[in-house]
Amino acid sequence: MLICATGGAAPAGFAAPAGFAALVRKVAPSVVTVLVEEVRVSAGQRAAARANTGDYDAVEAVVRRLLNGSAGDPARDADASAALGSGFVIRADGLIVTNRHVILGARTVRVRLSDAREFPAEVIGADAVTDIALLRVNAGQLPALRLGSSATVSVGDSVIAIGNPFGLGQSVSAGIVSARARALEDDPYINFLQTDAAINRGNSGGPLLTADGTVVGVTSAIFSPSGGSVGLGFAIPAETVAAIVGELEAHGRVERGYLGISAQELTPQLATVFGMKFLGRALITALDPQGPAVGSLTVGDVLLSIDSAPATFKTLSKMTARMVPDTLVAIVVMRQSTEQSLALKVGRLRDPPADPALTGGQDTWVAALGFGVADTTAEIRKSIKAGDEVSGLIVTQLRPEGAGAVAGLRVGDLITHVGTQQLTEAAGIAEVNAPSRGMPLLLRVVRDGTATFVAITGEPEP
Repeated sequence: MLICATGGAAPAGFAAPAGFAALVRKVAPSVVTVLVEEVRVSAGQRAAARANTGDYDAVEAVVRRLLNGSAGDPARDADASAALGSGFVIRADGLIVTNRHVILGARTVRVRLSDAREFPAEVIGADAVTDIALLRVNAGQLPALRLGSSATVSVGDSVIAIGNPFGLGQSVSAGIVSARARALEDDPYINFLQTDAAINRGNSGGPLLTADGTVVGVTSAIFSPSGGSVGLGFAIPAETVAAIVGELEAHGRVERGYLGISAQELTPQLATVFGMKFLGRALITALDPQGPAVGSLTVGDVLLSIDSAPATFKTLSKMTARMVPDTLVAIVVMRQSTEQSLALKVGRLRDPPADPALTGGQDTWVAALGFGVADTTAEIRKSIKAGDEVSGLIVTQLRPEGAGAVAGLRVGDLITHVGTQQLTEAAGIAEVNAPSRGMPLLLRVVRDGTATFVAITGEPEP
């Protein structure tokens, strides 16, 4: 007899939930693990870590061994580490969808199928705006999932998420659609599906499926104070994914419009100041100096419409992204209490700059001084107690008998000047001549928050 959680008998006619076993058996073979060998830290970050820990290489080796298990390759390049994500087959010939952030900065990408076979993957394209990437593997005919539409699901409908959380292996979680059309601050171009199905690190790129096995979203992000699932997961709607996949397969990238403006919402208080009644519209606060809006729009304009469609602050990013580069759009603005109409040529939205923490900025070898240096960020300088410095190069490696080592330099030192010339890039020191006692090289060096000048001669001090 079925017993309720309260201890009493189940009501007459009550049936236990059927579960998702049949659904999982049907769709799981189409879900894959994406394995990425990536450069996780730049040469500058690595040098800063060594300066702060004193034994960075040993610590990194232990962490790498724990992550990789006994099968980990101890000879693998120290710059590389394995990352795991999820994906799923959308076409039988080996076309696979995953998240862009899963493969960003990858040296190599491999795909592990549900039957444990692994294949090298070709990156067909990736889109920074929607965080979608398209891969292809040559693995024969594969079972594929069907991309549907998020419009077919309602809040409260059952869904399952399949992926590889924390690298544990293929896992399934179930929940419901918690909300539709969620806009996240970091992703103004996407109306996410929200679900309470457990999504954790490693699930990224996996499918969110309905009870009939249709993909209605690609799991992409979670909101979590702890880093683990708290029932606030977000998926990119399937119709968005389908459109992006078509562009990536055809062109390798997605082109979007760009106006080159920053804006804020016109609140009641601001509307009073500007003498307007158009609440919720976009008040222009800044212009990209090289953007297409220069000469047409001005700071203080309030956007009223674009090609006759009302332009609100909340819809502006999506409207702009859908514009076709190099076309003309008709824009109506309120400027100094007067409506004005103008035509504007749409620019191209550029991809965000590569994150050196993922692409792994390399160091530059200074042959004359026997050491390597790398560019720094404000975060790196702050971490080595040089936060007040506006620029500088961090020492990443030293030849034991080189001029730098002989002069007492260490990995993690920040070099800010050659002589009195401030360093902003490695080229400022890479081609210096070999120093000598008669022609020393003067460097300004910051270590543990203290700046000193060091005269490098290539010889030990007498």
